[in-house]
Amino acid sequence: MSDKNKIRVRFAPSPTGPLHIGGVRTALYNYLFAKHNGGTFILRIEDTDQTRYIEGAEKYIIESLEWCGIKCDEGPHVGGNYGPYRQSERKDTYRVHAENLVAKGHAYYAFDTPEELEAMRERLKGQGVPSPQYNHLSREYMRNSLTLSADETQKLIADGTPYVIRIKMPRNEEVKFEDVIRSWIVFQTNQLDDKVLYKSDGMPTYHLANVVDDYNMEISHVIRGEEWLPSAPLHVMLYKYLGWEDKMPRFAHVPLILRPDGKGKLSKRDGDKLGVPVFPLDWEDPTSKEKAMGFREQGYLKESFLNILLFLGWNPGTEKEIYQLDEMIQDFSLERVGKAGAKFDVDKAKWFNQQHLKIKSNEDLLELVKPYLNDTIKQKPEQFLLKFIELMKERATSPQDFYESGKYFFGLPESYDEKMIAKKWNDKTEVFFKELLDQLSSSAMFDATQFENQLKVLMDKQQMKMGEVLPVLRIMLSGTMQGPPVFELAELLGKEVVEERIKHAIVSFPALIN
Repeated sequence: MSDKNKIRVRFAPSPTGPLHIGGVRTALYNYLFAKHNGGTFILRIEDTDQTRYIEGAEKYIIESLEWCGIKCDEGPHVGGNYGPYRQSERKDTYRVHAENLVAKGHAYYAFDTPEELEAMRERLKGQGVPSPQYNHLSREYMRNSLTLSADETQKLIADGTPYVIRIKMPRNEEVKFEDVIRSWIVFQTNQLDDKVLYKSDGMPTYHLANVVDDYNMEISHVIRGEEWLPSAPLHVMLYKYLGWEDKMPRFAHVPLILRPDGKGKLSKRDGDKLGVPVFPLDWEDPTSKEKAMGFREQGYLKESFLNILLFLGWNPGTEKEIYQLDEMIQDFSLERVGKAGAKFDVDKAKWFNQQHLKIKSNEDLLELVKPYLNDTIKQKPEQFLLKFIELMKERATSPQDFYESGKYFFGLPESYDEKMIAKKWNDKTEVFFKELLDQLSSSAMFDATQFENQLKVLMDKQQMKMGEVLPVLRIMLSGTMQGPPVFELAELLGKEVVEERIKHAIVSFPALIN
């Protein structure tokens, strides 16, 4: 016997391509809501549109959720007591309900051909109707069981004439329901069309299938994207017509994820333009071979990816920004999800990744960074590599950054900051570093503190300031003004490497400024 107060939510994507981050965000909100309330999170694959089905998309959806750490309590890959969890495997259950709606007078058979439908649209456009619909007015002039006699209807069906089943939307009624996020929402039925519920290929449309499945799976809350809001009144009507009003789930329509400029929904094209992913994992279309980049492969940690998605629509009401999954579960509520679209901020996304990198131990980070290191570097002593990680972690925004921004740890700088050299390099600095070399060659000890003290003593002797020396030393060792504390860098490189780089710079710098 079911518990009517039990929280049961579902994430119900269609396997028609890669899973957009908006879909993952919806899955995350469903998951957090379920776990916060001790409920159940279900994955249901809505594959009723066989014409748009793409091989590998379902596997991609499951792999994406698994990478994120969003664990399904029920689904096609884990089973459960309310299966099957693919709509294509439940199709026999939908026809019964569609026929039941026809028998009750809430739906009807429509035999219109594509040509007849197009002619209807053109006729209405000619009459000044900007958005022609198959509705309570136009259905009176079409070929359906409302305009045909019962005998004509039965004969067409018996003869195998293709047909669809459409809902019969009533006239002059008000559809009202309370959205958890948006409060009360009201639609007028005269503004709604007679949507197809059951297609001529024997498959239900999304509208009928999702209502039937939500009822049969005892879904308590439907948390989905704002783009489904216009469909909500139809779903409310179906619950009413099917006699399930007392079992209708509560609706919560989460806001769209917008482009950084706030103008429109974030798309793959926007992602390509900005150089950021809009999908969780890399994807290659099996037919076109078109490739799309994923957050995982671009170096985003799953923890930061979830943190990014969490704040695309939700706010804790505090200053807290960095969340682990268990903290998300503890703090999440639908009441703190906003109505307005959430802008995707590229810099903020990188910042989240940077913060989560900092949290990780040097040992864990090294394992994340190793795939981006060549075999020679991997053979270096672990203590060297761990110190390299420690020195770079404050500034890195992805595992790739550690090596890309820190190649100078493993070899001579590939280039030098020529503008800074032109400002700082002169005869006086050349004399200073030549004398520093002499001192280094006779030094027995070499660590960050000793090297810093040695430099300061020499600066006092030659009456030079930090601003004249330190930038030059940093560029000698790393080629750039960006990087970790210069004396700690020097200690890790070791005395011999530091001497080698200073010598190389003394020879190279004059040519760069002439």
